[in-house]
Amino acid sequence: MAENTVEETRRGRPLLEVDDVAVHFGGVKAVDGITLELRAGHIYGVLGPNGSGKSTLLGAMTRLTPMTRGSFVFEGNDYTRRPARTVHHMGIARTFQTVRLLDDRSVRDNILLGQDTLAKAGRKDADARVDEVMERVGVTAVARMRPDELSYGMQRRVEFARAIIGRPRLLLLDEPTAGMNSSEREEIGALMKQLLDEGITQFIVEHDVQMMVDTCDYLFAMNFGKLIAEGTPAAVVKHPAVQEAYLGKGAGTHA
Repeated sequence: MAENTVEETRRGRPLLEVDDVAVHFGGVKAVDGITLELRAGHIYGVLGPNGSGKSTLLGAMTRLTPMTRGSFVFEGNDYTRRPARTVHHMGIARTFQTVRLLDDRSVRDNILLGQDTLAKAGRKDADARVDEVMERVGVTAVARMRPDELSYGMQRRVEFARAIIGRPRLLLLDEPTAGMNSSEREEIGALMKQLLDEGITQFIVEHDVQMMVDTCDYLFAMNFGKLIAEGTPAAVVKHPAVQEAYLGKGAGTHA
């Protein structure tokens, strides 16, 4: 992946605008005034230690987690007060921190659940789209199997297929390589880059620093619900606040 400058990543109209978003649970400020912008054609990442608010922010972005304050604008449309069920139809899809598949349904049926609007297109068109997506993410050979018969890495691929079947413009990924071995992480990283080439902008929450440096164009870093750094991956992992909060106080600058 070519190294993009901050100016190149910020070029163009924002795809998603997050303005002063806060999520408080009683006295706990899980997310505390986050403002950021995502532009089409990039892979963004969010670093931070456990409890820094990364997954809570992702939940708020999909409107599954109620906000205390703030706003979201996607492709110029404010969706702050829209219910979660409408976010998918706007062009925003997501995967979850833990795999959420139905083990009593086939891989093919699980993927179909990701696009209820396919029903309006007719069975023939729906089947064609499922076949296309399964081939795209490499799960065609296991289409008739159940998710609990698959490796963890393959289950993640099924989740990717379910998320992208509706042709989203923005894909939110919550720890997509958690629990994977090194070869599985490399495969998922390559898949992310392929999806980017197909026009799917991505926003990733992840703990694997090296994977984020290798995959993302631009990084944000959070701690205690606040944004503490942003910029190119090389700059963010060397930022003193990130070194202390995420990599450990006194850590070196090598990711």
